[in-house]
Amino acid sequence: MGYARLQSIHVHPVKAFRSLSLQKAVVEPWGPAGDRRWMLIDDGGKVVTQRRQPRLALAAAELLPGGGVRLSAPGMAPLAVPVPVPRAAGTVTVQIFRDKVEALPAEDAAAHAWCSALLGADVRLVHLDDPATRRPVDPAYALPGETVSFADGFPLLLTTTASLGALNSLIARGEHAHEGPLPMDRFRPNLVVSGTEPWAEDRWSRVAVGEVVLRVAKPCGRCVVTTTDQGTADRGAEPLHSLGRHRRVDGKLVFGQNLVPLGPGTVRVGDPVRIVE
Repeated sequence: MGYARLQSIHVHPVKAFRSLSLQKAVVEPWGPAGDRRWMLIDDGGKVVTQRRQPRLALAAAELLPGGGVRLSAPGMAPLAVPVPVPRAAGTVTVQIFRDKVEALPAEDAAAHAWCSALLGADVRLVHLDDPATRRPVDPAYALPGETVSFADGFPLLLTTTASLGALNSLIARGEHAHEGPLPMDRFRPNLVVSGTEPWAEDRWSRVAVGEVVLRVAKPCGRCVVTTTDQGTADRGAEPLHSLGRHRRVDGKLVFGQNLVPLGPGTVRVGDPVRIVE
């Protein structure tokens, strides 16, 4: 491959809210600092995402010092939410897909009311207080001791601009060509790499991004969230239609690679990307 570099960095302070672009990020063992440490749960304790609530794409969360977030959405007054104090609020058991995890509810009732008003449904905002111990990575793909935040399954997600270009070419030749080209935010990555060949990431097993070495755990299986316009919350058929025809692996529609860091460090936009093996 040619000169590959880190084109952009994205975190999602509240799971399922829109992404926040950064110039640099500290990579912790469970993911980029500030990424998906907060999420919404329904009245049964289950995670709420854009799968069920595409309107979450319209909400934003700004990182505040100390790990809090400032919530905003069209037509709603912004709200600052501090990190809950462990001794002031006991943990609750939440379910994120197949995992049951202990988390701390936001202390201010205004946070739950704000999020409920956003969706027109009874939801609560919770925080992952101890990512080092709360949620192990899927043991089928993990090394001992690896943990993850409230991300779908792995600490980081990497995509490449070349593969998006190739996918958009497939969309342009299909029956839903009017929906393309799609932007990268449909895929909600943490790291976006430029300067590779299309689908080169399928062959990687370890990659160095700046000073951080990451293990490629598995391809990322895609869901209905990718069909959601992150600017309007409207849904279409792509990219799932084209992925289903051209990128089906073990029954999953795949785009991008799930990564686990082998050590902490800082990544910066413009960092070189090197394939270790």
